[in-house]
Amino acid sequence: MALGMSCIISFFAMLINAGIHSFYIQRWLSSWGIAFLIAFPTAYFLPRYIRKIMSVITFVEESR
Repeated sequence: MALGMSCIISFFAMLINAGIHSFYIQRWLSSWGIAFLIAFPTAYFLPRYIRKIMSVITFVEESR
C-alpha cells in the first residue's frame, strides 16, 4: 500500500511542480524512492501508536 501510494503521490507532485514538458523519468524515480523510504516506516509504525492512543480515549455514546 505504501509503495503504490508513494508512487502516485510522487508522480503527481512531479507533474505539478515540473510540468508535463520538463518531466523526467529518472528524477521521478529518484523522488519516488525517497518518498517510499518515508512512507513505508510511517505506514508500518504509525498505526501502532494511534491504536494505543485510541485505546486510552473512551467514547461515550449518547442514549436516546
